[in-house]
Amino acid sequence: MIAYRKLRQEEIDRALFAQFHRKQEVTKCWRKVEGQWVIKDIAFVDDWSEEDYAFLVSCLKNTLATKGLVAGAFYDGSLKGFVSVEAARFGSKLQYMDLTSLHVSEDMRRKGIGKDLFRIAREYAKEQGAEKLYISAHSALESQAFYRSVGCVEAEEYNPAHVEQEPCDCQLECKL
Repeated sequence: MIAYRKLRQEEIDRALFAQFHRKQEVTKCWRKVEGQWVIKDIAFVDDWSEEDYAFLVSCLKNTLATKGLVAGAFYDGSLKGFVSVEAARFGSKLQYMDLTSLHVSEDMRRKGIGKDLFRIAREYAKEQGAEKLYISAHSALESQAFYRSVGCVEAEEYNPAHVEQEPCDCQLECKL
């Protein structure tokens, strides 16, 4: 059985991710070409290095230090999925809260964990008074299918910082 809970700053370290496998084999991605979204044959393996995990730990600790949300999904005591939402609001009407990460371990995908974590993020953002979640999402076909399945659409307003940092990501939103 999967157990979900909010994480505390002191438990976020590299050891937390010992049984977490980020690996994703990508074969197709969405790209915007002349204003239209198209699927392109783009193949690569997305996996995290030790430097990536160190950066992730730093980011998640910062999310909690700035009063955001970090929640995890645990199976047999091991972290198998997590989500983070930043506390700061943005957008022309401060309507957005930023879902900065949502990942499920490769060995536990397609079991509903991602949908549960997304629901937790939505509930948190709604409780904080946001109107929408903003997601700068990986453009892989599977990632986009997931976000569409939970009600995400292309963002009405793009966050320029996200576009600059990850120009191939799809900028999405989800009404709360």
